[in-house]
Amino acid sequence: MDQLQALAADLRIEPRALLDILLTAVLIYLVLRLIQGTRAVRLAIGAAIVYAVYVVALELDLRLLSGILQTGAVVGLVALVVVFQPELRRGLDRLGRVGSWALIGGSDSGHKREAKLLANAAAKLTRRRTGALIVVERDTGLGDMGETGVLMHADLSAELLASLFAPGYPLHDGAVIVRGDEIVAAGVMLPLAERDDSMEQYGTRHRAALGVTEQTDALAIVVSEEQGTISLAAGSSIDRDLDESELRQRLYDLLAPDGVSSRARRLSRRRNGNGPAPPTATEPEITEAEQR
Repeated sequence: MDQLQALAADLRIEPRALLDILLTAVLIYLVLRLIQGTRAVRLAIGAAIVYAVYVVALELDLRLLSGILQTGAVVGLVALVVVFQPELRRGLDRLGRVGSWALIGGSDSGHKREAKLLANAAAKLTRRRTGALIVVERDTGLGDMGETGVLMHADLSAELLASLFAPGYPLHDGAVIVRGDEIVAAGVMLPLAERDDSMEQYGTRHRAALGVTEQTDALAIVVSEEQGTISLAAGSSIDRDLDESELRQRLYDLLAPDGVSSRARRLSRRRNGNGPAPPTATEPEITEAEQR
């Protein structure tokens, strides 16, 4: 017993050390959130492998190899800043606009705005009888799929989404990938769901929507140019014939954090006749500039 007490006394950790560990963990988490779904993920893996080789070279006293790696690290840092300047700029801009806490827990108002803009764009395309396929990224990064199209990294707006699918536009046949408040890429080629008897009723866009939702946790919005209907695919299943308000609510339920979305579903049921809905915060309005 005395030995355990002596060991516990030796293992006392100062509050400053705990704070240091906590801040370091938060910093690493924020960096991982910022690079999620981008080319920087593969770069981070490669850098970790090179660092592991460098540590082994130091332990084995391989002076030539360790010297080459040290010299390459200096040049590599400068090259990384140049090559990944767009990702760095977007990450710092996002950090400055939404703040660190929004990166940790997500922004409820951001999810509402995203759902409204996407539903508004789908409604515009439906009225114009223009076919479209919009993929909404969630936890699983879609960077590899985005590289099969044209990278855009443009601000999300309903009018821009609608214009990307305009007939005759070079990218209108592919899919558009959306990440948060950003249009990542257009003209993207997606994997198709396996064809079977149940797939006969679906066209290519619907099969692509099911294919990407089978392989990832993304959401896929499909606008049919023949029927003028809106469908939403999630988790390898698809809901068809949605109107703008239904699509907006379902997107918000699927994009918002679990606690927030469950409250939203309860409020929706109460509005549909199961009792009065308690007062809620006003949803952010989409300005005319954002729609464009």
